[in-house]
Amino acid sequence: MINFRYHVVTLTAVFLALAVGLVLGTAALNGTLTDNLNDQVGELRKSNEQYRGQVQHLTSEANKKEDFDRQLAPRILAGTLTKRSVLVLALPGADDKAVGGTEQMLGYAGATLAGEVRLTNTFTDPKNNDALSDLASAKLPVDIHTTLPNNADGVESSSALLAAVLMKRHDTVSKDSRTTVLTAYATGQNLIVGKAVTKPAEAVVVVGGPPATDPDAAKRNAAAVTVVRQFAKAGQTVLAGPGTSGQGNVIGAVRGDSDLTATVSTVDTLNLVQGQITAVLALSAQLSGTVGQYGLGDGASQLLPASG
Repeated sequence: MINFRYHVVTLTAVFLALAVGLVLGTAALNGTLTDNLNDQVGELRKSNEQYRGQVQHLTSEANKKEDFDRQLAPRILAGTLTKRSVLVLALPGADDKAVGGTEQMLGYAGATLAGEVRLTNTFTDPKNNDALSDLASAKLPVDIHTTLPNNADGVESSSALLAAVLMKRHDTVSKDSRTTVLTAYATGQNLIVGKAVTKPAEAVVVVGGPPATDPDAAKRNAAAVTVVRQFAKAGQTVLAGPGTSGQGNVIGAVRGDSDLTATVSTVDTLNLVQGQITAVLALSAQLSGTVGQYGLGDGASQLLPASG
């Protein structure tokens, strides 16, 4: 006779069977999943090892290419700038290795390094504008036959003054006047004379860095372009830096200005030995009358000058 106890026992048996089935099924499934996961982890580990090996190989190749370019540079550059006086002007944020590498390449080309001047973050600080304006007015030597921009832009007037005392267009500037101006700006922490300025330069390589990103970035980046513009008015100018990316990038800004691209050559691979070689070739080509935009970034027309 079927009674309540029968139903309880039956239901208990059913639930017990389900529980045992779940336990056995889960154990089997877990074993399968574990095996699959272990296989996947093993495959990923092998892939990572392969990728790591590829990265190491590519890094080794890149380093060897840099060494190859560095050893080839003296042959490529020999005689391209013989007896040319060249100033190296570093903008705020310029990489030391890029500056040093460029100067080494200028040496291979036979150029005379007229000096190395590094502008500081103070120079492009908007809060320093009035001080720069006052400094430019106070330190304008009497033997500079030029007129500074008549406005309230301290970076523009100071850049014009520095270009006047550093570039060869103003041959009448005495050594004492040049020293007075540089000392005044150095004392105000606006620049650092990295290597002594021994003579006026007929050309300048302006070394740029990545664009500023602080709250005053827009004004600082605009100030960098102003510096380039004022030096381009005073002599042959090549602007070189590590790429064109980033809002306010000085190379990108110059390439976007038709007036500047008519007078200023740019190189966007200065972080590489190849770019340092290109900067020297670009300067040689420009002294021969050819202005160009070289490299791999936006606005570049070719990798390097066809001839120098």
